[in-house]
Amino acid sequence: MVEELVAAGVTVAFAGAAYVAAAARVVKQYERGVVFRLGRLRPDVRGPGFTMIVPFVDKLRKVNMQIVTLPVPAQEGITRDNVTVRVDAVVYFKVIDAPDAIVRVENYKFAVSQMAQTSLRSIIGKSELDDLLSNREKLNQGLELMIDSPAVEWGVSIDRVEIKDVSLPETMKRSMARQAEADRERRARVINADAELQASKKLAEAAQQMSESPAALQLRLLQTVVAVAAEKNSTLVLPFPVELLRFLERAQGGGGVPQAEVQAQSEVRRLLAQVERLVGQETGVREAGRSEVLQQLLAEVQRLAGVAAPMAQGQVAQAAVESAVESAVAPAVAPVVASAPGQVVGERADGQGLVAQ
Repeated sequence: MVEELVAAGVTVAFAGAAYVAAAARVVKQYERGVVFRLGRLRPDVRGPGFTMIVPFVDKLRKVNMQIVTLPVPAQEGITRDNVTVRVDAVVYFKVIDAPDAIVRVENYKFAVSQMAQTSLRSIIGKSELDDLLSNREKLNQGLELMIDSPAVEWGVSIDRVEIKDVSLPETMKRSMARQAEADRERRARVINADAELQASKKLAEAAQQMSESPAALQLRLLQTVVAVAAEKNSTLVLPFPVELLRFLERAQGGGGVPQAEVQAQSEVRRLLAQVERLVGQETGVREAGRSEVLQQLLAEVQRLAGVAAPMAQGQVAQAAVESAVESAVAPAVAPVVASAPGQVVGERADGQGLVAQ
């Protein structure tokens, strides 16, 4: 009798253990348990931890409540400005209502994926290429709203949507590269032109300042020589400006007659002596070489007028040159060309012709 009672107790213990093993369930922290009793949804959702169900009567479905990262395959479409592109994206979503995610949709992950693909193609058709490349935040928000509207009924909430990459045709890439290169070239030219303008203004101010103080030009020249000599060049090119020569002439001449006027008067006297010598030669060769001597004489007269005029810088020297040409050259030429009165034989310093009387 005792043995039968012990055997019955052991049997009940084994049956209880089997029942507990069949009814016990463990729900993780990031999961929720949805119970179906004989196919009907129970209103109570089992939270994380240990829970019991009725074996062979209840069925427990666990739903993951974590944020799911769902990549959207690349979708090819034509933008509003008729450019063919391929765009791929990624969707972040989570389940907020476990019973709806199980009851209202067969497979909520697949449903969200298909909705994301169709919404992405719709966004491509409504947008322009520049928006896809530079205004992605606005497109991401619009895409999120398009996916989230039907997903709310499935117990799913869209956390965010991001466009990952936009693939362009090779021809479009080359066109955009040429456009960007042309834009950079334009900006470089504008910057160079602006720099030249500013530099020219500064140089004009520097030139005006140096013109007021000629010694500044000499100091600047010495600084240039020092800068060039610091590079240890074997050849040194030293510019010698005209302004420096004028400065030295004024420094040497002092308050007397300018050096240029003295040189002009000396050159006039030398050329007049050559004209007189040619006239003397012509008187001895009237019959033989008259035309040749006349040509030499005219050449000397023209050379006299051409050399003396630019060398006479002052008004006094200019008047002296003109007077010397008229008083010395014209009488010397008159005997030679006496047989051809009215013929132009030379040029005066003031640009008028010398006419034989």
